Amino acid sequence: MRMTKGLMVVFSGPSGVGKDTVLRALLAQEDSVKLSVSATTRSPRPGEQDGRDYYYVTREQFQTMIENGEVLEHAEYCGNYYGTPLGPIQEWQGKGYDVILEIEVQGGAQIKEKNPDCVSVFLLPPSLEVLESRLRDRASDSEDVIEKRLTAACDEIQQARNYDYLIVNDTVEHAVEQIRAILCAEKLRFHRADSNIERMLNYAKTIS
Repeated sequence: MRMTKGLMVVFSGPSGVGKDTVLRALLAQEDSVKLSVSATTRSPRPGEQDGRDYYYVTREQFQTMIENGEVLEHAEYCGNYYGTPLGPIQEWQGKGYDVILEIEVQGGAQIKEKNPDCVSVFLLPPSLEVLESRLRDRASDSEDVIEKRLTAACDEIQQARNYDYLIVNDTVEHAVEQIRAILCAEKLRFHRADSNIERMLNYAKTIS
């Protein structure tokens, strides 16, 4: 049984860096890790499922969530709200799961401000040339869109210095290994592990 509170992990990186691929590989290896699901007021697209892809709510429901402090961060995009519900994260953390929030840098900054104890990880490409190649290999975006994504990537990478950890996604296996090492190290930090000391000292009082 998991006894300690799980970590909250902000995970960011530019489009095309491979965030989804890395997280899928991590989740396949770690049953103690959960991926946060965002809430949105937009309608589900074909094949999407409520609770898996998004939590689909009405605009009124989302506004109530905001007023009640039930979202960690939120933004409005193209007439729809998007945000991170707090309830499921707290429930998972309480059960000892580490919860990863895949989120852009602005949302990550909001979460870090509200939850300074969270762990933040930024995924970098090996180089901008590699990132450009990955974006082009998708064969799904126009030249104009690719250029906009590269410009946005440069802006996001400038914010990487605000994160606790930087991981270069040279290979998926290496990136996953480094994330697992971060999770392990963070749980050994004194302010998270000092309950072990308190437990020993309390026991010592009973035998002294």
